[in-house]
Amino acid sequence: MAATLTPEEKEHLITRNLQEVLGQDNLRTILKERDLKIYWGTATTGKPHIAYFVPMSKVADFLKAGCEVTILFADLHAYLDNMKAPWSLLKERTKYYEVVIKAMLTSLGVPLDKLRFVCGTDYQLSKEYTLDVYRLSSVVTQHDAKKAGAEVVKQVEHPLMSGILYPGLQALDEEYLKVDAQFGGVDQRKIFTFAEKYLPQLGYAKRIHLMNPMIPGLAGGKMSSSEEDSKIDLLDSAAKVKSKIKKAFCEPGNIEDNGLLKFVKHVVYPMFKDGEAFTVHRKPDFGGDLVFAEYEQLEACFAAQELHPGDLKAAVEVYINRLLEPIRQSFDTDYYRELTERAYPAPVKVTAGKQAGGKAQPAAGAGANVAANAAGENTPDKLELKVGQIMDAVKHPDADSLCVLTVDIGGGERKAIVSNLMAHYTLEQLRERLVVVLTNMKASKIRGVESEGLVLYAAGAENCEALAVPEGSKVGERIIVEGFDNTGNPVPALNPKKKVWDKIQAELHTGAEGQALWKEFALMTLNGDRVSSTLAGCSIK
Repeated sequence: MAATLTPEEKEHLITRNLQEVLGQDNLRTILKERDLKIYWGTATTGKPHIAYFVPMSKVADFLKAGCEVTILFADLHAYLDNMKAPWSLLKERTKYYEVVIKAMLTSLGVPLDKLRFVCGTDYQLSKEYTLDVYRLSSVVTQHDAKKAGAEVVKQVEHPLMSGILYPGLQALDEEYLKVDAQFGGVDQRKIFTFAEKYLPQLGYAKRIHLMNPMIPGLAGGKMSSSEEDSKIDLLDSAAKVKSKIKKAFCEPGNIEDNGLLKFVKHVVYPMFKDGEAFTVHRKPDFGGDLVFAEYEQLEACFAAQELHPGDLKAAVEVYINRLLEPIRQSFDTDYYRELTERAYPAPVKVTAGKQAGGKAQPAAGAGANVAANAAGENTPDKLELKVGQIMDAVKHPDADSLCVLTVDIGGGERKAIVSNLMAHYTLEQLRERLVVVLTNMKASKIRGVESEGLVLYAAGAENCEALAVPEGSKVGERIIVEGFDNTGNPVPALNPKKKVWDKIQAELHTGAEGQALWKEFALMTLNGDRVSSTLAGCSIK
């Protein structure tokens, strides 16, 4: 197909549905001479879900237009971005990503002969690349590096050097992958303009940048792998798809925050063959079937409230299952099931049952041996840790060094917590901050004020810092210690007489790179994203 397309037709395929293109004149010049070389990068962290069809739909367009497409598995970037994935899992996750992306593109019906996969560590640890990192650091200001990463790198009061390096590494990827263009979401725009400014200062060419819009998830906000109802897993059954679509936000007439409509626009319509149209099946009593040859017709019909949300949901469900069924089939083998388990091991649940000797019995599965060896009376499955948000902070009435925090822990519940964080933050800095909260402490009075929990912090020699929750975390979300998932069981209040918290806390610390740990086990969300601090090698209190 691509061989018969004119440069104008190729440009249309490459740029359709994009929000912005930087360097379109250069794009046209290249297409008159040869096919475009383009790359898209993804950090191999969270499990790919249905939203990945949005960039994959554009990758399919690039391949249809004859482009040479490189997909970069940014494993080094994944590690640097607040240590979202441990090195031990990155290799397996990279394998998983390659298999999933090939299956998605095959589902979209595009040839893969001009597609290649590259891992960042294949070249980012070379002498030449490392020298260019140093060269770049000699011309880039700290201000520009932080500004470039503001939308994609976790922002904290005292940022790690890794987050400052991140934009420069992504810029250099354009040169080392020998491409003409980079594709990404519009949230990458500051990194793209950073690359356009600084690569020429190293003697390298300025590249073209193609940006996709950010589309809402099923819940109406950003589609997130940590928010279960906002995304559909690529291996979800048809029944699960139905359940999640049923819960999707789909307000009558609302076309702005409607993730279903955006998915149809950016994924379903581009996959249609000539003459195919989006069809909504309805009973004759309700007006019969509706057929929309163009997306704009569908959007106008829904905006005019001539299409019921329930009918739209039913239609989208059909097309999503059409996309997912080939992926489900390709993963229905022992090899791919085992790969999935290795790349994304299920958190181990510690059951309430007792073995001989009084130890809790872990559920079977990946990591069960860890829990079996470690679970005991003073292990972190006894803790109920949640993401909380400080709604108010006031001075303690009788202690100058203490403050009283009002912390929202989700589910409509708030706790009053006495803390010494006022010695290291202003009251204003504490308000609205997301924190890790120990919620099953027995309430006790501290200098006359009742305290109902603890806000965990890293305690350095000279300063302290509240632990940083992973980006995208929600108030009330559970935090567990790796291998000690207690979310399926009620967690009783800690017995102060047995000093359970004191014994567990003695093993809590931050690692050499700031990761929050109990012994060698990471504090993490159920999705696997890790709690951290900019203070390394400190105890956690």
